[in-house]
This record gives sequence, structure tokens and C-alpha cells, in this order.
Amino acid sequence: MTERICACCSENLQSVIWAYVSSRTPKDLLYIVLRDAYLDFLMTREMTSSFLLVTFAICTLIIAVGPSELLRIGAIDVDGHFTFKPSDLASVSSDFGMLKSPEEPLAVLHPSSAEDVARLIRTAYGSATAFPVSARGHGHSINGQASTGRNGVVVEMSHRNIRTPEPLVEPEEMYVDVWGGELWVDVLKKTLEHGLAPKSWTDYLYLSVGGTLSNAGISGQAFHHGPQISNVLELDVVTGRGEVMRCSEEENTRLFHGVLGGLGQFGIITRARISLEPAPQRVRWIRVLYSSFEVFTEDQEYLISMHGQSKFDYVEGFVIVDEGLVNNWRSSFFSPRNPVKISSVSSNGSVLYCLEITKNYHESESDTVDLEVEILMKELNFIPTSVFTTDLQYVDFLDRVHKAELKLRSKNLWEVPHPWLNLFVPKSRISDFDKGVFKGILGNKTSGPILIYPMNKDKWDERSSAVTPDEEVFYLVALLRSALSDGEETQKLEYLKDQNRRILEFCEQAKINVKQYLPHHATQEEWVDHYGDRWDQFRSMKAEFDPRHILATGQKIFQNPSLALFPPSPSSSSASW
Repeated sequence: MTERICACCSENLQSVIWAYVSSRTPKDLLYIVLRDAYLDFLMTREMTSSFLLVTFAICTLIIAVGPSELLRIGAIDVDGHFTFKPSDLASVSSDFGMLKSPEEPLAVLHPSSAEDVARLIRTAYGSATAFPVSARGHGHSINGQASTGRNGVVVEMSHRNIRTPEPLVEPEEMYVDVWGGELWVDVLKKTLEHGLAPKSWTDYLYLSVGGTLSNAGISGQAFHHGPQISNVLELDVVTGRGEVMRCSEEENTRLFHGVLGGLGQFGIITRARISLEPAPQRVRWIRVLYSSFEVFTEDQEYLISMHGQSKFDYVEGFVIVDEGLVNNWRSSFFSPRNPVKISSVSSNGSVLYCLEITKNYHESESDTVDLEVEILMKELNFIPTSVFTTDLQYVDFLDRVHKAELKLRSKNLWEVPHPWLNLFVPKSRISDFDKGVFKGILGNKTSGPILIYPMNKDKWDERSSAVTPDEEVFYLVALLRSALSDGEETQKLEYLKDQNRRILEFCEQAKINVKQYLPHHATQEEWVDHYGDRWDQFRSMKAEFDPRHILATGQKIFQNPSLALFPPSPSSSSASW
């Protein structure tokens, strides 16, 4: 029986080879041959010979007809599922930035395991075109970084359409294992069940773990705990060769540090082990104003130099260039019950600066937190009449931006273009940046919050792929603007994009060595400049872990061969600045 089946498979194998070498043979013949060979395989428990024959037939089919036909007949065996529905393709063709014309991929994979992701990438790696594969979390990229083009496959890492591993908390070891597509808000909920929480955050919690770890993950805790990538103990990564590799400080160390902040270039993060700490219960949230930029930055830099127990737990700030009520979607520091006009506060040059700080505490410490805050505040030089304080639960503070998101969604103001520009500015030039940008290019109008806060470089692991300025203290300046088609001229997309270009040109002309965070560059020459003397190492990592340039092609760092065969549609465009 076994010999007869193997003989049958052998005949089918000959047919496959004949179909492959004959350019006049219809592709349908290949499908029939593969189907018959696969049925033969299923009819026997004697797997060795049949399995090898079927595997060879599948590989031949990949080479002969490319990924499109292959995926449509479901030849890649996954526990999750592929989808080709127009609505599903459309749902992954755009992102939060809305700056790039939507371009639907060939297919979407909803994986249920790392092995599903690996099978897809192994297929891409073995195909003639090396079709692109990109992971997508919550779709919060700005410039289409998770897109693949028309011939690629997007890996939808979220829970939306398939069951993936749930967060696993180990209270005694103080860590949590999470799926790469898990949202940070769900990680928080799970760890709080054990009275624990991750140490470092982003301001917005509806981002995927794999997404933020592929960049850095920063917020006001980074001055003390470092970015999120400095709080990872272990990763499972699927490389561009389709290998599932476990990596940490002790195992596959080069890949471990390369993937963290690596913009998805070396692998897809399918699991992360995140360090935890005891979670506080409440937060004292304080905002104060400054009219002097020098005094404002001196106070911020003083606060991030404190690392003992007697310190604030979160240090951020933002710039106010608009006249009128101080209020925006991200961080309104004047309560509607207590409105304060900028004109009521003395300001040189009409620009004000807000320091935003918090003190975490447990309810058992409520009697002493007032005194702790008072002692810490005595060292600061803010405008005395500008203090605003509120008290809330820890989880409500961390999830503060989502509440503002819901308000904007109710007004149809969330799904609009977001020409964001995030820069790391060296401490030695932040005053020049203030004069040229905050008091110059921006004028007295903005279209969203402008964050500014310092971080300590020694809290960033230099072995990661994240790029920061070469100074011990540097600032994040984040212009988080929203474009409105029916708004004022200063709110229009082209105006804001042009303003971003002017800011970057100013920095270049003034020789302010800024580095983009969540970087977007149009050419490889710009990427080489971005990485500087680390470029050779970055390129070497790419050659080792993704030699066919399959992964994260939307970043436009390395050229994927299939993009020349399937160029973007004529209507496709992206922001450039």
C-alpha cells in the first residue's frame, strides 16, 4: 500500500516538475497536481516519503507562481487564518497618521502563535520575490511604517479576530510574559490583579507591546526607569529567515539588543517578558507654569537628577504658544471649573511652559503625601499663582489620554491626519531650539499639544538599536498636531507638513544634531545619517537576520526586491519632511 501511494506521489511529483519547467502550462495544472499530491499524503500514516514529496511540490509551487496564488489556496498551514476580504484588507491599509494613501496588501494573517508567523515568513523567504511581511499592532504608526505594498502580507498581531496567548504574570519573579500584539492597557489590567505594574510607560496605553518595543516606548517615567526597551528581560522573535529565536542578556544577545528599538528590521516580536514593580494606588498630579524657558528647563533638569525615594515619579512638560484658554486633547491642566487665561500670567514673547509632575502613593500614605509634595515643590521656581493639583487613581492617570480620545471621536476629530514630528534634542542646544522654533517658526498658533521633557542617557542601553543624541541629557520635543481640512489655514495638512520641514531645515542650518524619534526618512542616505557610526552594525544585523529584506519594508530603510516588480500605485503618496 505504501509503495503504491509513494509511486503515485512520484508520478505527481514528475507532473509538478514538468509544469514548473514548461512556460506554456496553465497555473491551474499546478494547483491540481498539488491537490492530488496532498490528498495522497493524507491517505497514509507512512509519512516520510510522501511528506518529502509534498514539501518539494509546495516549494516548487512557491517558486513558480509566487505568493498571491499560493496564499489563496491556503497552502500555508497555520493555526490562525488568512483573510482576503476587502474590508479586512482595507482595515490594515491605513494608520493613525493618515499621511499615506491607503494601499491594500495581498492578504492579512491573523496568527495564533509564533509558529504561524514563522511559517509565513519562511514561505516569503523561500519565494522567488521574497514578498514583504510586516507586523501591525494597533495601527498607531504615522507614515505607513506597517504597510507592505500590494504584494505583501500584514500580520495582524492584535486579539481582534483570533485567540492569542494571554498575559502570564509571575508575581514572585516580578515579571509578565505577554504576546507581542497585546495592548499595554490590557497588560496593566492583568498585572494590577496581582498588585503589580510595568515600570515604564507610554502616554497612550492603546499601543501594542511589540510596536513600542520596536521603537523605544517613552513617557514621564523614562528619566528614572529608562524607556520601555530598558525594562525587557526576554523576547521571542521571528527573524526574516522564519526562525523562532528566544533571546535575552544571556541568550542570542546580539538579536535581543538589536530588536529593541530596531524598527522591526530584524524580527517580529511575538513574546516579551516585562519587568514589574509594586503598583501604587493613587497619583498626585500637579501642573505649574513658567514664563522663562531657562528657568523651566533648569527645574526639569533638576527633577530628573533626583533618583532616591524623595522625588517625583513622572516629569513631563509642554509648550503653550496659543493665546486664550490653556486646553488641549492630551493634557488639559486647567479644570473647566477653574479656567485661567494665559493673558492673566506675565509672559515674555507670549510663550509659556507647563511643568507636569506626579507623586505616586498608597492610600495608607495619604497623610504624608502632602508634606512630601510641599518639600519637593519648594525647590522649584514656577509662577506661584499658576499651580493646579488633582488627585486620582493610578490607573486613571495612566489611561488619561484614552478619555480624551473618546471625546475627540465623538466629535469626529480623531480620525484625521496627524503630521507628528518627534525629535530628540541635545541639552546643549535646547535653548536655541526654543528661540528658533517655539518663539519663531510656530508663531502663536498650533494644532495640538507640544510636549517637551528631558531624559537621562544613562538609562538607555547603548546596545539597543534606538538612536539618541550624544549627550548625557537630551530632550524629547513632540509636536503632536492634528490637521483639519475645514479649519483655519494654520490647521491645514500642507501647512503643518511645511512647518515640519522648516523645523528640520532650521535644525540642520543651526547645526543642532537632533535625532528623530519614531523616525521617518525618505532615502537610505538619510537613514545612514540617522544611524551615524552605528549604520555599519545596523546593516550587518539586517544581513544576518533578514538577508532578503522581507520585514518592515514600510520603514523604507532597505529595498525589498518585490517592490520593483510591484511598485506603489500611482495615487500612493507619503508625507516627506
